[in-house]
Amino acid sequence: MTKQLFIDTETKETIEEHLQRITHPIAVRWALACAEHVIDHYEQKFPHDERPREAIKAGYAWLQGTMGIREARQASFAAHTAARQTDDKAATAAARAAGQAVATVHIFGHAIHASTYAVKTIAHATHFDTEAVANERAWQYKHLLDLEKEM
Repeated sequence: MTKQLFIDTETKETIEEHLQRITHPIAVRWALACAEHVIDHYEQKFPHDERPREAIKAGYAWLQGTMGIREARQASFAAHTAARQTDDKAATAAARAAGQAVATVHIFGHAIHASTYAVKTIAHATHFDTEAVANERAWQYKHLLDLEKEM
């Protein structure tokens, strides 16, 4: 079987440029939303494994001031462990999106990685449908702009 290559859209570059102008809390909110948007791809395969969902919850807890960075990082590590324990590529990418999203609490730059893993989730789930990938990136960009307006 030929290995399919992931090809991202130009919207990623637009998002990366925009991320340079937003606050850390907005970046965290956005990264968490990107992960939440695709988490079903993990949860449908592994309904009893809550590590990726718990990572997303940890990010929101940090935003609310009820969890510290250290605990949030531990949740990130747990989500990445979940990703390593599956061979399903869409589920793996969804778990990694959750891990990267909560890692944004610690390092701002993880936000773009969370979004890319979310897009990779869609790519794997749709057998690399370019329209589905483009739609996910478009949703991410619109959501980023919406969050910025709300804050």
